[in-house]
Amino acid sequence: MNKKDIKILLVDDEPDILEIVGYNLSNEGYQVITATNGVEAVKKAKKELPQLIILDVMMPEMDGIEACEIIRKNEDLKNTIITFLTARGEDYSQVAGFDAGADDYITKPIKPKVLVSKVKALLRRFKEDDKSNTVKIGHLVIDREAYKISLKGNEIILPRKEFELLSLLASKPGKVFKRDEILDTVWGNEVVVGGRTIDVHIRKLREKIGDNSFKTVKGVGYKFVE
Repeated sequence: MNKKDIKILLVDDEPDILEIVGYNLSNEGYQVITATNGVEAVKKAKKELPQLIILDVMMPEMDGIEACEIIRKNEDLKNTIITFLTARGEDYSQVAGFDAGADDYITKPIKPKVLVSKVKALLRRFKEDDKSNTVKIGHLVIDREAYKISLKGNEIILPRKEFELLSLLASKPGKVFKRDEILDTVWGNEVVVGGRTIDVHIRKLREKIGDNSFKTVKGVGYKFVE
């Protein structure tokens, strides 16, 4: 996953924090979404499905601890990394944050370069998890181990070959998979009845996942489009 494809939700009620931290992360090439309180954070997290949430603790309307607990209950956000922003000396916030489901915490004030390095380290963790069993692209989540997918929070049951085809194409969005590569990976040595087998499976996936998610490259193969 490229930096431009990574969404970071930055939540803080201090405009200066949003501006400075947001600028540095955007300058690194990440997509930065901002929120100023916990209520707004929960709404944007559910809508945007970010890979990383940087969450302040003390905020109006809903604090970061409560927001984290709500976000962690959302199935589509279970693999999202959440790190808290805490002021120096707020040890109780760090403990409460971990109890609420946070993965890490960042103590502020923090130098921009140090923050960026911290974010890169956190996102490497996400990528490692992603490579194992789960592929997450926007509103689509593919659980390879359980052979299940969810789209916008709704579980969709796919026959095995459709699932394997989707999993292959979605593993590298934008890459054109040649027909021979698809046949070898998904069907292997199995007997394929008819030369239009891949086309039929792609048509069924378009009906279930969305027509715009798959692009035909004439004479070559198919690719998954985010």
